[in-house]
Amino acid sequence: MTQAPATPAATRRQHDREIVALAVPAFGALVAEPLFVMADSAIVGHLGTAQLAGLGVASALLMTGVSVFVFLAYATTAAVARRVGAGDLQAAIRQGMDGIWLALLLGAAVIAIVLPAAPYLVQLFGASDTAAPYATTYLRISALGIPAMLVVLAATGVLRGLQDTKTPLYVAIAGFVANAALNVGLVYGADLGIAGSAWGTVIAQCSMAAAYLIVVVRGARKHEASLRPDRAGIRASAQAGVPLLVRTLSLRAILMIATAVAARLGNADIAAHQIILSLWSLLAFALDAIAIAGQAIIGRYLGAGDAEGARAACRRMVEWGIAAGVVLGLLVVIARPFFLPLFTSDVAVKETALPALLMVALSQPICGVVFILDGVLMGAGDGPYLAWAMVLTLAVFTPVALLVPTFGGGLTAVWAAMTLMMTVRMLTLWARTRSGRWIVTGATR
Repeated sequence: MTQAPATPAATRRQHDREIVALAVPAFGALVAEPLFVMADSAIVGHLGTAQLAGLGVASALLMTGVSVFVFLAYATTAAVARRVGAGDLQAAIRQGMDGIWLALLLGAAVIAIVLPAAPYLVQLFGASDTAAPYATTYLRISALGIPAMLVVLAATGVLRGLQDTKTPLYVAIAGFVANAALNVGLVYGADLGIAGSAWGTVIAQCSMAAAYLIVVVRGARKHEASLRPDRAGIRASAQAGVPLLVRTLSLRAILMIATAVAARLGNADIAAHQIILSLWSLLAFALDAIAIAGQAIIGRYLGAGDAEGARAACRRMVEWGIAAGVVLGLLVVIARPFFLPLFTSDVAVKETALPALLMVALSQPICGVVFILDGVLMGAGDGPYLAWAMVLTLAVFTPVALLVPTFGGGLTAVWAAMTLMMTVRMLTLWARTRSGRWIVTGATR
């Protein structure tokens, strides 16, 4: 007896279950990442102001450097998910191993650069004379954990591609707990000061990388996938990552320009900007979780040759993105009077931040669409278009943002420029998804 085709409502429910199953654990893992820095700050802060300032500079350098290589997660997720959709788990894990080997090579290269350059990097970021020695110490020790951090990114991409976001959540939680315990023990118990905090982070990151490798190696043995480095596979992983690297660097440039412009407006403006940027980043985690689900689901559909399924999943995830953006925007409006006092008691900072927060709230539905379509195109392996679109967005945003001090509008105008940036991204991504050119089926793009 022929089975009746699924109704539109049943298809939507199936997509909803998949999105929730992947997005909720992904959100938890994303939120756990900044908790590492928060735990370090809370523990080191009791050592003194100079130590905390040094940690702030070193952490900013470290996180900026590592975030540049986030393509290790994104590109690996898409490539692995395609092979899962094609039913070739052996090739999927083999692809994941290529990404992990690339992470190790890049990590070794970064160590070779950071160790001798640490004092100059700290100076470049403007650390004071009292904070610079602490920043250099923390940066040099923490740099030893960069290969582990990059392995975590790549291995996370492997598991996401395998439709597993729960394991990364468990590893992230265990890593956070281990990091906090090690920091307390090494900073105060062993009396190592800020060096103890750095060593605690290195040990925690290496432990997380080891946990991921155990999971991936077990999967490789189960499906008889080779663990040896493959030059062609590593080269392919690097080539897939280059466009996403361009995309990430362009986005980083946008955030740096916005911060630089806010700094030129005055102390109240830059203080308010930092508060708003922290909230914007938190909201981005919620939307990015759905985008991560999109990467895994779209890659799987395209790998299975199901173009219509990919289109339907894309439409449903866009609906999720819009709904999530509306909810987050309303929460920002409602929470404005309660949110700002958590960060400052300065009346001038509050007055500066309030109208800018409204701009952030209004932009959240746009952000929802952007994050989802970004994830869809990443899942499709459409990196070159994403790179081009982000460079175009940077070209539009830069002159508008730089003119804010000249034409006025203060911090609200800066965040209006940020909203314009997200609107340009939305239009470029929407045009691509409407064209259908991102839909390339098969185990490889």
